[in-house]
Amino acid sequence: MKLILRADVENLGSLGDIVNVKPGYGRNYLLPQGLAMVASPANLKAFELERKKLQAKMDALRNDAQSLASRLEALDVVIPMHVGDNDKLYGSVTSTIIGDALAQLGCEVDRRRILMDAPIRTLGEHPVRVRLHASVIAVLTVKVISDHLPQEEEQASAETAETTDQQPAEASEPEATA
Repeated sequence: MKLILRADVENLGSLGDIVNVKPGYGRNYLLPQGLAMVASPANLKAFELERKKLQAKMDALRNDAQSLASRLEALDVVIPMHVGDNDKLYGSVTSTIIGDALAQLGCEVDRRRILMDAPIRTLGEHPVRVRLHASVIAVLTVKVISDHLPQEEEQASAETAETTDQQPAEASEPEATA
């Protein structure tokens, strides 16, 4: 099935390209979404008349995506997670968690646009790609940290707990022997 693309379609083509696709893909997805029109002489003429309007719309969307990409790349996304022995995460960091963290920072991004090969299962900094437009992909750094207190604070709080536990126990021993 020959179609004229009315928008940039990932892994297929860009605005104005004439492409051959399987009939089901064209009929069930591209045509109903308004991403393409059947390639016929009448549609070619109609497309040429509206090409400037469609191109201006696509350029505006691309510029918005570029500005959002620059904002995302400048953000420090820090995600505290519960960790166990050897700094192993309980659970993993998924696109939903990253999307929620971005929303808290003021950047609304659909979680389906966050591209991850696999969930993050270790502490540290991890690059995460976000597809904002067919031609715009932002790479942001996600820092996964422990939600526990730092080691020094844990030791200090453990020492104070031990000293408070020992003092009442020592005081009660002489009373029991007397």
